[in-house]
Amino acid sequence: MSTAVLAAESEIVNHLPFEPIAYGIVTFCLFVVALGVTYAFRSTGTKH
Repeated sequence: MSTAVLAAESEIVNHLPFEPIAYGIVTFCLFVVALGVTYAFRSTGTKH
């Protein structure tokens, strides 16, 4: 019985909704957007 339970548990696989490389690309794009926002507001405190 325990062998059957272990065999059944080893078959459980959680599939990702996207490919793993897609997570890296999306994260990189979000960091680039955050960098763009940061760059757009540079030196705004020294204008006034």
